[in-house]
Amino acid sequence: MEKIKDKISRVFAGIKTPRAKKRIYVLLVVLVALWVVYRFVAIGVMNGINVFNPARDVAENGAPVSVISVQRAPGVVREPLTVHGNRAYVSGPRAALLHAGMRIGDGEIVSVSSNIDLDTGMHVVHTRGVPDGLHMAEFRTTGYLIPIDAVNNGSVYIVRDGVSVRVPVTVSRQDTETAYVTSGLNDGDMVILSRVADGAKVNIKK
Repeated sequence: MEKIKDKISRVFAGIKTPRAKKRIYVLLVVLVALWVVYRFVAIGVMNGINVFNPARDVAENGAPVSVISVQRAPGVVREPLTVHGNRAYVSGPRAALLHAGMRIGDGEIVSVSSNIDLDTGMHVVHTRGVPDGLHMAEFRTTGYLIPIDAVNNGSVYIVRDGVSVRVPVTVSRQDTETAYVTSGLNDGDMVILSRVADGAKVNIKK
């Protein structure tokens, strides 16, 4: 036990010497310098990490959008029609959308009166082979048929050189899902299905 105490006393006595104090001071300076270097390196690494920022991503790469490439093609636009006893009554604007020969399930429209029925104030649509109830009269055509949600106030947005461009279009018919566009689009146009601003940089989703 006395030997251990003696060794401890010698160690403390050695620390108190000028030479030992100098070594301890140098060691502390080195440790502080290493800690400062470590902090600078750590900060640099953290700053180098690419943290995802949605606003910066949109500014650099464009807003992600879904698109469809349009082509003139056959399609169907549907018009609801309530039939009873192979007759339906519709308003003038709706009568203009219907014509003889339009399919309604397994049946068809036979005629659409041009005159107003005096008892109802409506136009009479005569059908054949159509059971009573709500049905869809099919208007078959060839043209640009796009999702109705792509049309906004008579316009659609298309992609040109990575930028959204507002294009006025003429929609001659539409139903709850589809719009039949007769002017304003060309084959190969990329119609944007997402909501964007005119002139915004866009990035097409794959």
